[in-house]
Amino acid sequence: MIRSMTGFASGRGTHELFEWSWELRAVNARGLDLRLRVPDWAPGLEAELRKRLSQALNRGSVTLGLRLGREGGATALSLDPVQLDAMLTALATVEDRALEKGISLAPSRAADLLALRGVLDAGKEATGDAQLTNAILADFEPVLSDFIAMRKREGVALLAVLKDQIDQIESLTAEASAAAEARRGATESAVSQALARVMDAAAGADPDRVAQELALIAVKADVTEEIDRLGAHVGAARELLAKGGAVGRKLDFLTQEFNREANTLCSKSQNPELTRIGLNLKAVIDQMREQVQNVE
Repeated sequence: MIRSMTGFASGRGTHELFEWSWELRAVNARGLDLRLRVPDWAPGLEAELRKRLSQALNRGSVTLGLRLGREGGATALSLDPVQLDAMLTALATVEDRALEKGISLAPSRAADLLALRGVLDAGKEATGDAQLTNAILADFEPVLSDFIAMRKREGVALLAVLKDQIDQIESLTAEASAAAEARRGATESAVSQALARVMDAAAGADPDRVAQELALIAVKADVTEEIDRLGAHVGAARELLAKGGAVGRKLDFLTQEFNREANTLCSKSQNPELTRIGLNLKAVIDQMREQVQNVE
């Protein structure tokens, strides 16, 4: 089964006093481009998320956002005992020096100490970071599963469209083959008439040499190889779709080959009907290439 590179999933989770929300989305890209916006204080979180995404996905511009905070927006207040002891030691030293110089200081209050920088930290996320990280990673799995499931559903729709377009190319290739065969008699007659005109107008011209040049012109107008290659490309495209997996790049290359053969067919047609078929081929191939851009 092929998968689309387009996808979206979201989710919410909680652990003790924490709550979070996920948003995972992706669009098409040449390779795998991961962009993560996650808290940097959770140990190992970003590295593990990046690893899991890399293992699950092959292509796409993927953006993962994680909003993490405390339930109800409450903020934890954390007392730093080491910093507090250092402040108390410094305060005692100041008071002792003041007494030595006969200076009387006002009594210190607990509120004054708590206001000192570093003693009371409202920005620290409390203990249990490792457990929180594990809970977040466990909650990410269903989000990733939903995301992959959506890409698969998009892939099913893409598969139907691509199969229809390949059928159209095959049908137009058969029409081109029939049109090329139908023009064969007219082409041979035109070459014969051209040879007669040249021989009448160019006295002393070497008939064999003139015949060789006209034969080269006829060969250059022959589209048998282009039609054969278009048929081979149709078979290769069906094999890739049947194989499934990350075949987007190969399909993209194949559409370029399709387009090259259609261009050559048009340039060599020298026939209104064959030119019309070639232009229709180019239109379908272009539509197919647009769809292939979304295949992983």
